[in-house]
Amino acid sequence: MPSVTYTQPNGTQQTLQVESGTTLMRAAVNNGVDGIIGECGGQAMCATCHVYVRPEYAQALPDISDDEDEMLDCATAERTDSSRLACQIQLNAELSEIVVDIPVGQL
Repeated sequence: MPSVTYTQPNGTQQTLQVESGTTLMRAAVNNGVDGIIGECGGQAMCATCHVYVRPEYAQALPDISDDEDEMLDCATAERTDSSRLACQIQLNAELSEIVVDIPVGQL
């Protein structure tokens, strides 16, 4: 079963085992992970699920869509090269493990 580890700004981590096909946003919201809001429900329309993907997992990610790219420019926290929307990252056979850092603020 795929796993995702969320790292809070204070360094604490929470690791979840999730069903294949689950997005990082949905897994976080369903399990009460602080700092991931997912206000738009996963439509890449709000940037409240902004995360920083650790570099060792970056190459396993899908390309950033035009919608995601535009929303990342609207994120509250600083956009970096590792910024992604958690709603656009799905855990599956190709991406069975990932570690992400949650920004200080989403709103």
